[in-house]
Amino acid sequence: MKARAERLEDAAKPAHLERSAGTIRLTNRATHAKVLVTLEDAAVETPDRRLLFKTGKQFIGKGDRIVLLGPNGSGKTRLVTMLRAGIEDPDAAPAGIKATQSLVLGYCDQALAGLDDAETPMRAIVRRFDVGDQRARTLLAGAGLAIEKQSRRIEELSGGQKARLGMLVLRLTEPNFYLLDEPTNHLDIEGQEALEEELLDPQASCLLVSHDRNFVRNVGNRFWLIERKRLVELDDPEGFFAAAGATG
Repeated sequence: MKARAERLEDAAKPAHLERSAGTIRLTNRATHAKVLVTLEDAAVETPDRRLLFKTGKQFIGKGDRIVLLGPNGSGKTRLVTMLRAGIEDPDAAPAGIKATQSLVLGYCDQALAGLDDAETPMRAIVRRFDVGDQRARTLLAGAGLAIEKQSRRIEELSGGQKARLGMLVLRLTEPNFYLLDEPTNHLDIEGQEALEEELLDPQASCLLVSHDRNFVRNVGNRFWLIERKRLVELDDPEGFFAAAGATG
Protein backbone atom coordinates (compact mmCIF):
# COMPACT_ATOMS: atom_id res chain seq x y z
CA MET A 1 0.00 0.00 0.00
CA LYS A 2 2.84 2.39 0.85
CA ALA A 3 4.57 1.71 -2.48
CA ARG A 4 1.29 2.18 -4.35
CA ALA A 5 0.67 5.44 -2.53
CA GLU A 6 4.16 6.70 -3.41
CA ARG A 7 3.59 5.80 -7.09
CA LEU A 8 0.30 7.67 -7.01
CA GLU A 9 1.97 10.72 -5.51
CA ASP A 10 4.80 10.61 -8.06
CA ALA A 11 2.29 10.35 -10.91
CA ALA A 12 0.61 13.53 -9.72
CA LYS A 13 3.80 15.59 -9.67
CA PRO A 14 4.39 16.15 -13.39
CA ALA A 15 0.89 17.54 -13.93
CA HIS A 16 1.14 19.90 -11.01
CA LEU A 17 4.85 20.80 -11.06
CA GLU A 18 6.04 21.31 -7.47
CA ARG A 19 4.39 21.36 -4.08
CA SER A 20 3.10 24.91 -4.10
CA ALA A 21 -0.24 26.61 -3.73
CA GLY A 22 0.62 28.24 -7.04
CA THR A 23 -0.05 24.98 -8.86
CA ILE A 24 -3.73 24.94 -7.88
CA ARG A 25 -6.02 26.31 -10.57
CA LEU A 26 -9.33 27.55 -9.28
CA THR A 27 -12.45 27.37 -11.43
CA ASN A 28 -15.12 30.00 -11.97
CA ARG A 29 -18.68 28.79 -12.44
CA ALA A 30 -20.52 31.09 -14.86
CA THR A 31 -23.55 33.13 -13.88
CA HIS A 32 -25.76 35.23 -16.14
CA ALA A 33 -26.75 37.62 -13.35
CA LYS A 34 -25.34 41.13 -13.71
CA VAL A 35 -25.97 42.12 -10.08
CA LEU A 36 -24.79 39.47 -7.63
CA VAL A 37 -25.39 41.15 -4.26
CA THR A 38 -27.51 44.16 -3.31
CA LEU A 39 -27.07 46.09 -0.06
CA GLU A 40 -30.01 48.23 1.07
CA ASP A 41 -28.69 50.28 3.98
CA ALA A 42 -27.74 47.16 5.95
CA ALA A 43 -26.69 47.86 9.55
CA VAL A 44 -23.36 46.30 10.51
CA GLU A 45 -23.22 45.82 14.27
CA THR A 46 -21.06 44.27 16.96
CA PRO A 47 -22.35 41.08 18.65
CA ASP A 48 -23.80 43.28 21.43
CA ARG A 49 -25.74 45.32 18.83
CA ARG A 50 -23.54 48.43 18.80
CA LEU A 51 -23.69 50.06 15.36
CA LEU A 52 -20.40 50.05 13.48
CA PHE A 53 -21.65 51.45 10.17
CA LYS A 54 -24.44 51.36 7.63
CA THR A 55 -23.80 50.28 4.05
CA GLY A 56 -26.14 52.68 2.28
CA LYS A 57 -27.38 51.47 -1.11
CA GLN A 58 -24.62 49.46 -2.76
CA PHE A 59 -24.34 46.59 -5.22
CA ILE A 60 -21.75 44.02 -6.27
CA GLY A 61 -21.88 43.30 -9.98
CA LYS A 62 -20.42 40.60 -12.18
CA GLY A 63 -16.72 41.26 -12.69
CA ASP A 64 -16.45 43.54 -9.64
CA ARG A 65 -13.41 42.95 -7.49
CA ILE A 66 -14.23 45.04 -4.45
CA VAL A 67 -11.65 45.70 -1.74
CA LEU A 68 -13.12 46.62 1.66
CA LEU A 69 -10.92 49.18 3.43
CA GLY A 70 -11.07 50.57 6.94
CA PRO A 71 -9.19 50.77 10.23
CA ASN A 72 -8.93 47.72 12.46
CA GLY A 73 -12.16 47.29 14.40
CA SER A 74 -14.25 49.27 11.92
CA GLY A 75 -16.40 46.28 10.95
CA LYS A 76 -14.80 44.74 7.85
CA THR A 77 -14.97 41.17 9.08
CA ARG A 78 -18.48 41.73 10.46
CA LEU A 79 -19.69 42.72 6.98
CA VAL A 80 -17.96 39.70 5.45
CA THR A 81 -19.71 37.48 8.02
CA MET A 82 -23.09 39.02 7.20
CA LEU A 83 -22.57 38.61 3.46
CA ARG A 84 -21.60 34.98 3.94
CA ALA A 85 -24.72 34.34 6.00
CA GLY A 86 -26.93 36.04 3.41
CA ILE A 87 -25.44 34.07 0.52
CA GLU A 88 -25.44 30.66 2.22
CA ASP A 89 -29.00 30.98 3.54
CA PRO A 90 -30.99 33.61 1.56
CA ASP A 91 -34.15 32.89 3.58
CA ALA A 92 -32.37 33.94 6.77
CA ALA A 93 -30.32 36.77 5.25
CA PRO A 94 -29.60 39.77 7.49
CA ALA A 95 -31.84 42.76 6.81
CA GLY A 96 -30.70 44.76 3.81
CA ILE A 97 -28.67 41.99 2.14
CA LYS A 98 -29.92 40.18 -0.95
CA ALA A 99 -27.93 37.76 -3.11
CA THR A 100 -28.91 36.40 -6.52
CA GLN A 101 -30.03 32.76 -6.51
CA SER A 102 -27.31 31.69 -8.96
CA LEU A 103 -24.52 32.75 -6.61
CA VAL A 104 -22.06 30.00 -5.64
CA LEU A 105 -19.84 31.14 -2.79
CA GLY A 106 -16.13 30.55 -2.43
CA TYR A 107 -15.22 31.62 1.12
CA CYS A 108 -11.90 31.76 2.91
CA ASP A 109 -10.99 33.71 6.05
CA GLN A 110 -7.69 34.53 7.72
CA ALA A 111 -8.05 31.63 10.16
CA LEU A 112 -9.06 29.20 7.38
CA ALA A 113 -12.17 28.60 9.48
CA GLY A 114 -13.74 26.46 6.78
CA LEU A 115 -11.30 23.71 7.73
CA ASP A 116 -11.99 21.50 10.75
CA ASP A 117 -8.74 21.01 12.67
CA ALA A 118 -9.94 17.62 13.91
CA GLU A 119 -10.40 16.29 10.36
CA THR A 120 -7.75 14.93 8.05
CA PRO A 121 -7.20 16.44 4.58
CA MET A 122 -8.53 13.20 3.04
CA ARG A 123 -11.71 13.37 5.10
CA ALA A 124 -12.16 17.08 4.34
CA ILE A 125 -12.14 16.42 0.58
CA VAL A 126 -14.11 13.16 0.49
CA ARG A 127 -16.82 14.48 2.85
CA ARG A 128 -17.46 17.65 0.86
CA PHE A 129 -17.05 16.52 -2.72
CA ASP A 130 -18.13 13.60 -4.87
CA VAL A 131 -14.68 12.10 -5.38
CA GLY A 132 -13.37 8.70 -4.43
CA ASP A 133 -10.36 8.03 -2.23
CA GLN A 134 -7.93 7.61 -5.13
CA ARG A 135 -9.03 10.83 -6.82
CA ALA A 136 -8.86 12.65 -3.47
CA ARG A 137 -5.30 11.43 -2.90
CA THR A 138 -4.29 12.58 -6.38
CA LEU A 139 -5.84 16.01 -5.85
CA LEU A 140 -4.19 16.42 -2.46
CA ALA A 141 -0.80 15.32 -3.79
CA GLY A 142 -1.13 17.78 -6.66
CA ALA A 143 -1.95 20.50 -4.14
CA GLY A 144 1.33 19.84 -2.36
CA LEU A 145 0.14 17.58 0.46
CA ALA A 146 2.33 14.48 0.53
CA ILE A 147 0.74 11.10 1.19
CA GLU A 148 1.92 11.04 4.79
CA LYS A 149 0.29 14.43 5.42
CA GLN A 150 -3.08 13.41 4.01
CA SER A 151 -4.05 11.25 6.98
CA ARG A 152 -2.83 13.61 9.69
CA ARG A 153 -5.16 15.95 11.53
CA ILE A 154 -5.39 19.35 9.86
CA GLU A 155 -4.23 21.01 13.09
CA GLU A 156 -0.85 19.32 12.58
CA LEU A 157 -0.28 20.95 9.18
CA SER A 158 1.82 24.07 8.69
CA GLY A 159 0.19 27.37 7.79
CA GLY A 160 1.27 26.96 4.18
CA GLN A 161 -0.10 23.43 3.97
CA LYS A 162 -3.44 24.57 5.40
CA ALA A 163 -3.52 27.38 2.84
CA ARG A 164 -2.92 24.92 -0.01
CA LEU A 165 -5.69 22.69 1.31
CA GLY A 166 -7.98 25.71 1.60
CA MET A 167 -7.27 26.69 -2.00
CA LEU A 168 -8.01 23.14 -3.15
CA VAL A 169 -11.38 23.29 -1.36
CA LEU A 170 -12.09 26.60 -3.14
CA ARG A 171 -11.19 25.08 -6.49
CA LEU A 172 -13.48 22.08 -6.02
CA THR A 173 -16.37 24.31 -4.91
CA GLU A 174 -16.31 26.02 -8.35
CA PRO A 175 -17.59 29.38 -7.06
CA ASN A 176 -18.69 32.36 -9.13
CA PHE A 177 -18.21 34.77 -6.21
CA TYR A 178 -15.30 34.87 -3.79
CA LEU A 179 -15.55 36.26 -0.26
CA LEU A 180 -12.01 36.51 1.07
CA ASP A 181 -10.82 37.80 4.44
CA GLU A 182 -7.01 38.17 4.44
CA PRO A 183 -6.58 35.33 1.91
CA THR A 184 -2.83 35.80 1.40
CA ASN A 185 -1.78 35.46 5.05
CA HIS A 186 -0.36 31.96 4.65
CA LEU A 187 0.19 31.74 0.88
CA ASP A 188 3.64 31.51 -0.65
CA ILE A 189 4.54 33.80 -3.58
CA GLU A 190 3.38 31.33 -6.22
CA GLY A 191 0.13 30.78 -4.35
CA GLN A 192 -0.54 34.52 -4.17
CA GLU A 193 0.21 34.89 -7.89
CA ALA A 194 -2.16 32.03 -8.69
CA LEU A 195 -4.92 33.59 -6.60
CA GLU A 196 -4.37 36.97 -8.27
CA GLU A 197 -4.53 35.38 -11.73
CA GLU A 198 -7.76 33.61 -10.87
CA LEU A 199 -9.42 36.73 -9.47
CA LEU A 200 -8.42 38.71 -12.57
CA ASP A 201 -10.37 36.29 -14.78
CA PRO A 202 -13.22 38.22 -16.46
CA GLN A 203 -15.75 35.77 -14.98
CA ALA A 204 -14.50 36.22 -11.42
CA SER A 205 -16.17 38.49 -8.88
CA CYS A 206 -15.17 39.04 -5.28
CA LEU A 207 -15.23 41.10 -2.15
CA LEU A 208 -12.02 40.90 -0.18
CA VAL A 209 -10.29 42.27 2.89
CA SER A 210 -6.50 42.43 2.82
CA HIS A 211 -3.67 44.35 4.45
CA ASP A 212 -1.38 43.35 1.55
CA ARG A 213 -1.23 46.58 -0.43
CA ASN A 214 0.34 45.07 -3.53
CA PHE A 215 -2.36 42.41 -3.62
CA VAL A 216 -5.04 45.11 -3.23
CA ARG A 217 -3.52 47.21 -6.02
CA ASN A 218 -3.14 44.25 -8.37
CA VAL A 219 -6.61 42.78 -7.86
CA GLY A 220 -9.07 45.52 -6.90
CA ASN A 221 -11.17 47.46 -9.41
CA ARG A 222 -13.59 48.95 -6.86
CA PHE A 223 -12.80 50.19 -3.36
CA TRP A 224 -15.17 50.61 -0.42
CA LEU A 225 -14.07 52.50 2.68
CA ILE A 226 -15.71 52.38 6.11
CA GLU A 227 -15.62 55.99 7.24
CA ARG A 228 -17.67 57.82 9.89
CA LYS A 229 -20.06 54.87 10.22
CA ARG A 230 -20.83 54.87 6.50
CA LEU A 231 -19.62 52.85 3.53
CA VAL A 232 -18.25 55.13 0.81
CA GLU A 233 -16.74 54.32 -2.59
CA LEU A 234 -13.25 55.53 -3.53
CA ASP A 235 -11.64 55.88 -6.95
CA ASP A 236 -8.50 54.16 -5.65
CA PRO A 237 -6.99 53.07 -2.32
CA GLU A 238 -3.99 55.40 -2.30
CA GLY A 239 -5.50 58.10 -0.11
CA PHE A 240 -6.44 55.51 2.50
CA PHE A 241 -2.96 53.96 2.33
CA ALA A 242 -1.30 57.38 2.71
CA ALA A 243 -3.45 58.21 5.73
CA ALA A 244 -2.72 54.82 7.27
CA GLY A 245 1.05 55.35 7.21
CA ALA A 246 4.06 54.28 5.22
CA THR A 247 3.45 52.57 1.89
CA GLY A 248 3.44 48.80 1.78
